[in-house]
Amino acid sequence: MADWVVDSGDNQGLPFVIVDKVAAKVFVFDADGRLRGAAPALLGLARGDKSIHGIGERQLSDIRPEERTTPAGRFLASLGYNSRGKDVLWVDYDSAVSLHRVITNNPVERRLQRLSTRTPLDNRISYGCINVPVKFYDHVVIPTFTRTHGIVYVLPEILSNSEVFALYYDAEAPGKGLLGGFN
Repeated sequence: MADWVVDSGDNQGLPFVIVDKVAAKVFVFDADGRLRGAAPALLGLARGDKSIHGIGERQLSDIRPEERTTPAGRFLASLGYNSRGKDVLWVDYDSAVSLHRVITNNPVERRLQRLSTRTPLDNRISYGCINVPVKFYDHVVIPTFTRTHGIVYVLPEILSNSEVFALYYDAEAPGKGLLGGFN
């Protein structure tokens, strides 16, 4: 995926992130496609590749477990602040999906422990946001996105890559596009 992003120029000279929902991992790259860092991630509780229409305007208490998805797609991202004044990397502002430091205010959720397990099977807990370790956010995400925008690619887990990223590559061009080994 990273090779396609750089080879196609789809990142438009901006840093980019690839979120692999199946593996529950985040990879951050500079504008030239050099890996800046990788880390485990916590993702939306529910499997799925789309957000419910209007979900970003709802209270967390009104979001049902099956609606807590991390949407797949290509997003223009930038650093900003959430409604609590915490800095985040906005992935899909309208759906209130961001990449941010792991939230640990509810000990029952065991988010830090979930991040440190070797398997992605327990990394589904959030309302759709992408939670990463604090050091990774502070030392990789923030420096990479300070004073610039970037692209976040969230890989699908149910839909195919061609269904999600069809607008961004030429599937007909031989040797081009995202299809090569990713479907």
